[in-house]
Amino acid sequence: MTDRQSIVFNGDLGSGKSTVSVEIAERLGLRRVSVGDLYRQMAQERQMTALQLNLHAELDQAVDGYVDQLQRDIAASGERLVMDSRLAWHFFTDALKVHMITEPGEAARRVLLRPSGPAESYTSLEEAKARLRERSESERGRFIIRYGVDKARLRNYDLVCDTTRANPEEVITHIIDAYEGRLGAEVLRDGPPLLLLDPARVYPTEDVATLRGLWESDFVGEVAAAGDEALEPLRIGYTGEYFFVVDGHRRLSAALRSGFRLVPGLLVAEVDEPVVGGISAVDYFARQASPSVIHDWEAAHGIDLPLPAHTLLGGDAVLAGEPGATA
Repeated sequence: MTDRQSIVFNGDLGSGKSTVSVEIAERLGLRRVSVGDLYRQMAQERQMTALQLNLHAELDQAVDGYVDQLQRDIAASGERLVMDSRLAWHFFTDALKVHMITEPGEAARRVLLRPSGPAESYTSLEEAKARLRERSESERGRFIIRYGVDKARLRNYDLVCDTTRANPEEVITHIIDAYEGRLGAEVLRDGPPLLLLDPARVYPTEDVATLRGLWESDFVGEVAAAGDEALEPLRIGYTGEYFFVVDGHRRLSAALRSGFRLVPGLLVAEVDEPVVGGISAVDYFARQASPSVIHDWEAAHGIDLPLPAHTLLGGDAVLAGEPGATA
């Protein structure tokens, strides 16, 4: 969106925001500022890990205060730039606010494989995964207490991008297209965030039998030929942990069959927001995404969706009434 002054990136370690923000800044000819680099430098100076510095910052407001003022000053300057920061979306108003996400195990793998400094090292994948989660939760709690904002709430952002399987070039191209108005302009204008999700991580809420005949039709081929950016956004719900389809199972299935690693989506309901008939996103997902629905979807598309906790406890209970359309 060309009227935006800046692009600000938020995302936990391993989400790819550094790689993507560096390249986008170069392609757009913009200065890049990384608050993460600043925090790592501060941690090294104190002979701490980044997690230890985060925990220390919960008690010492001077740590956040210094970085916060830096971001406020940059935002007030009006300079058009790329900002890599977990809280820039709170300080910048005239910017495209991008939230990067990835599957936790993949994030841990990326962090474990990259060169580590004296302030940050992990001995195993499980340790990396646990410490990344602990660090993220520490930051989240601190931001809620200090600023009254929740970084996990998707409606804080204009664009949410899942980098689990998409390569950096795909992610960069999609973000620049959104920034320059070629992708998702209507969603970004009328009801952000625009979601760019890995279709292999989106859960169904209807039986795969409703798609009978789809794969023998011309629809899948037409979707594949047009590309993922031409796909009409799926209507998506979010539980705070899982994304699921409210409307768009046919498009999601075609995207999987076409090998897409990203699909566009419109956020219909998040956590306690109602999906339909006053039923929250969390409750809708629990009622609609039964073990049999998930297993059949996996088998039909050759993917692996981890079973959510509710499927292990709640059996095959489904929501009575009309589910969303599936076109």
